[in-house]
Amino acid sequence: MLFSPCMLACSRTCSRILGLSLGTSALFATMANMALLFPNWDVTFLWRGLIGRPALLGAGLWGGGLMVLTALLSSGLALLGALICFITSGVALKDGPFCMFDVSFFNQTQAWTYGYPFKDLHNRNYLYDRSLWNSVCLEPSEAVVWHVSFFSILLCISLLQLLLVVIHFINSFLGLFCSLCEK
Repeated sequence: MLFSPCMLACSRTCSRILGLSLGTSALFATMANMALLFPNWDVTFLWRGLIGRPALLGAGLWGGGLMVLTALLSSGLALLGALICFITSGVALKDGPFCMFDVSFFNQTQAWTYGYPFKDLHNRNYLYDRSLWNSVCLEPSEAVVWHVSFFSILLCISLLQLLLVVIHFINSFLGLFCSLCEK
């Protein structure tokens, strides 16, 4: 016999562990995305509409959180949610934080504006040049650290979720196949 009752029990145990791991990672993704809405734990930036688009999209809330929690109902949605969270977090890290910056840093006009100052840097990458972190973004303070920290957390969590969902798919398939072989 190719599959034994022991293997089927292992599949069930693995499903429980995967479910718990996916649920826990979804809660952490939700908390990380919530933190992105309140830079330095200050609600005024959200009230004033000074939060970047990737944080407002809430991929950690609905993608890495709610959709992954629906893995109990549908692994396909969990895979889609984790993938959306992963892509959104990667793009957010590439573009940099939404913050107030001095436009004169990039050209000769003196003006402060909110936007993505690192998005169009062609000759430098802000992730590798830490001297830019406190010199470009003026408000909120530590915007780059906050942005990089929490979007990196979301990127890692969503990567873990992608791996867990793929393992869950394989485990479910094996569980189905094994149950068909039972006497």
